[in-house]
Amino acid sequence: MGQAVRDWLEDFGEELLLADGFDEAVIGVGERCGQPPLVVYDAEKCIAILMQRDGMSHQDAIDFFMTNTVGAWVGEKTPIFVWRPPFGK
Repeated sequence: MGQAVRDWLEDFGEELLLADGFDEAVIGVGERCGQPPLVVYDAEKCIAILMQRDGMSHQDAIDFFMTNTVGAWVGEKTPIFVWRPPFGK
């Protein structure tokens, strides 16, 4: 799915920043008036990827994700990580 996501993101015509290793957690692109589009990720899917791919416990994956992914500001095109409610998924 990685290349399919990247191909789809190219349709936005702008250079979007991606969080390395989390292509499977992309849920869309967010846009705001006067701001560049941003890649949007499902935070829980990112944590699940860390647990499966890297063998982390749930708590270790949360700690790593919050520090190294959510906590990594790389400019105005930094991706958004969404925490979805547990109902209605």
